[in-house]
Parts: sequence; C-alpha cells; structure tokens
Amino acid sequence: MQKKHCAFCDQIVRITADGEYDQYIGCSCSPGGSYRLLRDSYEPILALSFQQKRDMLHLISAYIREKTDCGEKVILAFSDLENIVNAPDIPVTAEDKGNRLLQYLYRHCDGPGEPVVIHPLSRSYNLTYSPNLQELVYLIDRLQGEGLLVREGMNFTLTPMGWEQAAATAGGRTLQQCLVLLPDDEKLRAEWQDKLWGKIEQFGYLPRLLDGVAANSLEPVADSKLVIADLTGQSSGVYLAAGYALGLNLPVIWTVRSDEAEELKVHFQEIRPLVWDTGEELVILLQQKLLKK
Repeated sequence: MQKKHCAFCDQIVRITADGEYDQYIGCSCSPGGSYRLLRDSYEPILALSFQQKRDMLHLISAYIREKTDCGEKVILAFSDLENIVNAPDIPVTAEDKGNRLLQYLYRHCDGPGEPVVIHPLSRSYNLTYSPNLQELVYLIDRLQGEGLLVREGMNFTLTPMGWEQAAATAGGRTLQQCLVLLPDDEKLRAEWQDKLWGKIEQFGYLPRLLDGVAANSLEPVADSKLVIADLTGQSSGVYLAAGYALGLNLPVIWTVRSDEAEELKVHFQEIRPLVWDTGEELVILLQQKLLKK
C-alpha cells in the first residue's frame, strides 16, 4: 500500500495510481472520500513559496472537501489552482464562511435539532475555508451567538433559524441520484429533458438517463435513491431495469403517456402509473407524488 503526504492538508494518506493521476483517499480534504491530482503537479505544488502555500493551500483543501461532500468528483492539476483560489464563490467574509458551516450541517441532517458530529475538529477548519483552527472556533462562537447553531462538544445542531438560513444560502439540499428509464424514443426523451429535468432537480433529485439497458449494465440502478420508469413504448429495457430496482427495494415511480395506458403488459392497478398527456401535466403529477415521500 503506497502512502503520501497530501499536498494541500499535509496528511499522510493512502494513494492509488489512476493513469496519469494519483487518487488521494480519506485525507482531511475529503474524509470518507477521495480526489485525484495529476501526478506531475505534485512537485510544482511543493515548490511554491511559503507565502503562496499560506495563501492558497487551505482554500484548495476547502474546495475539495466541499465539492466531494456534495458528491462531486474532483480532478485537479497545478494549472487549476489559481482559478479555484480566485473564483468568485470562494468565501472571504466571516458571514460567508459561517454560512459554509451552516450548509455543511444542513447537508448532513434532516432538520433543526438533529446533531451532526464533526471530528476531529482540529482537521475540519477547511469546512469554513479558514486558514487555521482558531478562525473556525471564532466562527462557531459567532454562529452560536447569533442563535444559528448549538455546539455540545463535537456535536453540532442547527437551530430553526440556522436551518432557514442554511436553506436560503445553500439554494437547496444536496441532490440525490435519480435514475430515469425511458424508451429509445428521441422525441420522448427530448420532452423529458426539456420540461422535466430541471423540475426533478427542484424536487431534490439529480436525474440521470440510463442508456443501453442490459443485464450487465445495471450498476447505476443500485447507486440511485429513486427510479422513474416511463412505460410509454413498452420498452423491455425499462421493464428490466425497473424490475431490478424493485428487487433492491428501491422506490420506483411508474409513468405512462395516456394514449398507451390501456396497452400496458402489466396490470394497471398493480403499479398505479402516473398517466400523463403533456410534460407540464407530468411535472404536477410527479410533484404531488414526491411531496408524499
């Protein structure tokens, strides 16, 4: 097992080779996750001046942690660092940095009053894009003083006011994976992607379309939190993937265009599909269904 210092948080962690990249696993930049760094970029980062490292590296570490915590893959090269550091969404003020901590708690709990453990706190100041632990502690005290969170040791809970502020500044919760199963019909797929993709995101899910359904290509089904299967066109691939999802005890929402509802091969009452005529109508039906979940 190969180990190496992370160039950004300086923690010694396990790495694996992935082509021209090294994957850094479980360091303070991505606890429980990983990121990839172009192998040839490692030495140029180490060669940065002391002042450059002091100004940049904690911000890169925070960027990696926030992105991977939101479920995004982070792949970096030395040439990316300056753009990340100078990006307009990097927090600078105490208020913006505090909001990043509120957003982190918001992503990891289901409501105000539910505790989130941050441990070790000494390696978590990148949650607020802070250069050191002292600033993180100051921000925590400030947020407590404003009535936005409560800290008890390593347990942090959002107050109702903190929950509302986190929701407003985060622009919504982390999206859960949603697999959409559609027949091989370009017109139908275009309608879904034009009229429903954005709405599904508003409901808290990140929609993905599964192409080339086959028995050996069902891995994305298991990674999903929700499956939406449209039976218009009676696609055998849609039936296969949706059946696989049911076997995994995943929630499946069935839909079908009204002109084909009577032709379904399965019993209508058993699956109770959402019957739709237009994309606009289906948006309303999906909203009603998802709000009950």
